[in-house]
Amino acid sequence: TVSPTYAKEIQQPELGFGMQGLLTARNDHLTGILNGVDTHEWNPAADKFLKRAYDAENLPGKAENKALLQYRMRLKVDPTVPLLGVVSRFTHQKGLDLLLEIVPQLTELPVQLVMLGSGDAAMQSAAQALSKRYAGIVGVQVGFNEGLSHLIEAGVDMFIMPSRFEPCGLNQFYSQRYGTPPIVHFTGGLADSVVDCTETTIKNGSASGFSFSGMTTENLFSTIQRAVNLYHQPQQWRMLQRNCMSKNFSWEVSAAAYRNVYTEVMERSRLGEELTA
Repeated sequence: TVSPTYAKEIQQPELGFGMQGLLTARNDHLTGILNGVDTHEWNPAADKFLKRAYDAENLPGKAENKALLQYRMRLKVDPTVPLLGVVSRFTHQKGLDLLLEIVPQLTELPVQLVMLGSGDAAMQSAAQALSKRYAGIVGVQVGFNEGLSHLIEAGVDMFIMPSRFEPCGLNQFYSQRYGTPPIVHFTGGLADSVVDCTETTIKNGSASGFSFSGMTTENLFSTIQRAVNLYHQPQQWRMLQRNCMSKNFSWEVSAAAYRNVYTEVMERSRLGEELTA
């Protein structure tokens, strides 16, 4: 499977879909390896879609992309307000119904929100209605736009992924590379690739985002609120951003894990042949 946690989750009834018994019986042959990302295409230091390239040592350059994104999405251009971003299919699986439900509360924190994606018609309409109700605070574009997806990853301060289940996910990788801490539900590949920000994980350098367990609007809102509180502590926020950007989610790491699996399978086969010889 495409993540270690998802390999465990499919052994349970909720995500096993009737196969959990077989998968549990065969779990010594079941392996989870996270996907990798194209580190050339998704590189804030050389991204053709950005107004200004930046890296972990030049984080102020990220602010120019935020201003451009705010302008492009018809939001008030304000460097001080936290800007949240979504690039996703609008589906129940992605948990965006919870996010849309708490938008009125979020605007009071205050924060801004940009959303790019398409899918469920009712969800699309709800998002567009919120963008009209909260003009200058919420910006929504229905459809897919490669350039805008890159600009969102670079321009927002936090990336929201409240998926009900997520075998692997990719945007949480992109977000970390772009110094944009992701806010995720603790499931599947999201659980394996985002380290929740606490006092301990900030100090030891492992923190790379914010996660919550339990798919409720209260849990999502309180986690966003926790992220916003840290955003207003610039020194710690910069530390978190640099932690994110130091993570290695390249295909080289994934390929090495696949190689280990293949090597183990070949070794098992060799030993089996010797035992039967």
